[in-house]
Amino acid sequence: MATTADFRNGLVILFNDELYSIAEFQHVKPGKGPAFVRTKLKNVKTGKVIPNTFNAGVKIDVQRVERRQYQYLYSDGQDYHFMNNDTFEQTFIHEDLINAPKLLKEGQNVEIVFHADTETPLYCELPPFVELQITYTEPGEKGNTATNAMKDATVETGATVRVPLFIDNDEIIKIDTRTGEYSERVRK
Repeated sequence: MATTADFRNGLVILFNDELYSIAEFQHVKPGKGPAFVRTKLKNVKTGKVIPNTFNAGVKIDVQRVERRQYQYLYSDGQDYHFMNNDTFEQTFIHEDLINAPKLLKEGQNVEIVFHADTETPLYCELPPFVELQITYTEPGEKGNTATNAMKDATVETGATVRVPLFIDNDEIIKIDTRTGEYSERVRK
């Protein structure tokens, strides 16, 4: 068993019978009274962040998680199929566990986080940015802009992204997978 002295960002602990990742922590030693640790805990399954205060020295149950590289193969509706890059084993994950399923492109590498003791997948993370090609967008009209005018564009995965007016069909753009928003045009 570990204690609050072992806290670090990203550590996964069992708290209230659920897995939480430590997003932030601060050790506080007031002038009067015992020391404590103020934390922000992120629920691994739901992503909800809650504040919590632990007394200093309290025992915590640290959980082991493993990050493994996988390659996206295909989707059959609600389940997404992946292949382990090292062992070539295939696994499938439900759409709810993926942070941006609409931006997944076949052959793309992702990171799947597993609970090491039970071998269950906790969540799947895409890289922070992906490059996708525009398959359809309306042509932008000159002189129609006031400030930061945006239009809808469909990318090769079928997702719709808001892009600036100067973006045309068949261009490759970089998309932020955390927000699903346009980042920049990729020049090749």
